[in-house]
Amino acid sequence: MAATAHHGRVGARHRTRLKKWSGKVTRESDALDLEKGVFNNRSAHDIAVSLKRSAEHSRRRKSAPLRSAMSMLTFYINRAGKELSASRHRTLEKAKDELRKLFD
Repeated sequence: MAATAHHGRVGARHRTRLKKWSGKVTRESDALDLEKGVFNNRSAHDIAVSLKRSAEHSRRRKSAPLRSAMSMLTFYINRAGKELSASRHRTLEKAKDELRKLFD
């Protein structure tokens, strides 16, 4: 019975590690080498241009540049989740449209 009572709890060290998995993915995966602060930019177009540039020049990506850039943007949006304001979320979603335009 003691085992089931403890089963649902997560220790502080484990919680910290769980919160940081996305940072490890960003640093160590074969994703993109992003420009610093790219997602802090206020312009959807500027975000898209930066992601396009990174995708085209990155030696870490394994798929096509558009797919890599879109994946990184989606990953960031999902990782930020509820912490994103509605206006910030709209800007990042518009950046997806801008990316599609830039790669066409």
